[in-house]
Formats: sequence, C-alpha cells, structure tokens
Amino acid sequence: MTARARDGKPRWVFGYGSLMWNPGFDTPETLPARLHGWHRAFCIYSEHYRGTPEKPGLILGLLPGGACRGLAHRLPVKSYEAARRYLWKREIDNDGVYEETIRAIELADGRTVTALVYLADRAHRQFAGKLPMRESLRLVRQGHGATGSNLEYVQNTVAHLRELGLRDDTLEQLARRAGASSGRRRP
Repeated sequence: MTARARDGKPRWVFGYGSLMWNPGFDTPETLPARLHGWHRAFCIYSEHYRGTPEKPGLILGLLPGGACRGLAHRLPVKSYEAARRYLWKREIDNDGVYEETIRAIELADGRTVTALVYLADRAHRQFAGKLPMRESLRLVRQGHGATGSNLEYVQNTVAHLRELGLRDDTLEQLARRAGASSGRRRP
C-alpha cells in the first residue's frame, strides 16, 4: 500500500491527545499507531480550548525524540476537504501553536502510512516547554476554556491511553495529583 493516495493527499491523521477521543469528524477507520522521532509532552499554554489568556491551561504537543503511541484516524473520502478544513481550524487557526506536517506512522495492523501530524511550534509565544510538576499542576488546576476544564483533558488523555494498554507515568501522576486536589475522582 502506498503511503499516500494517488493524488498525494494524506489519508490519515495522528491523534495523541484530544484527537484520540474526539477527532471531530466521522472517520471510517481508527487504529492504534506509533509515530517515531517524537514524544507527547504537556508543553503548550492553552489560551482558548482549555484556558484563557488570563488563566492559561496546559495542553499536549509533540517534541523531538523518542516515540509516541496514539490513534490514527482515516480521513473520509467523501468529506475529505471538510475534514481537512475542520482540522486546520481546530489545530492551526485558533491559537496557531501547532505546525501541521506529514509524517510516516506505523499502524497496528503493520502498515506504514503518511498522516497529518500536529507538532508543537517551539517558536510560538504559547510554547511552554517542559515545566516542573508544580507549575504543570497549577496550570491544569486553573485551566478552563471553550471546550472544558484542563483537568478533564488530562484525565481523558490518561483514560484513552489506558484503553490502548499504554501507561505514561508522568501523565498519570499529573492526573492523579490534579484530580486529588480538586476533589474529583482520578481516571
């Protein structure tokens, strides 16, 4: 199978955070996948979806090094352009903290395909880099934006990773500590 369709358009999108549980479009196929050369990290201040400029939250981005396991969603053929516009608006237009790129990913069924991947823009003013746990906790606890609380985002990410049989000690510690301090159940 070729990595891209004959027209050169990527037919998959790689989800490593909220795109795992909420792709925002009807996808004809979803499979566990791995992206080599990049790892998941809470490294972006959220001033829209999970926070505000006055009280930012903290969301995931991809940083160089390692590998990241997540989900790959196949883009629908009939509504391809609508799905692409949606993803651009969601990941690029609102805050501009991600760079859209195309990378090879490995699907759980053994195929290697190219996919849209959203990397953290390290030159963007909302790029936080890797923060100490104390600062991450503060941001997660205070963050609430257009799509809900930052804590909910962290807990959903941990829950969906667990569904895939994946563990991330740092994410789980963040979810546990932030949830305990807010009086909410941990995932």
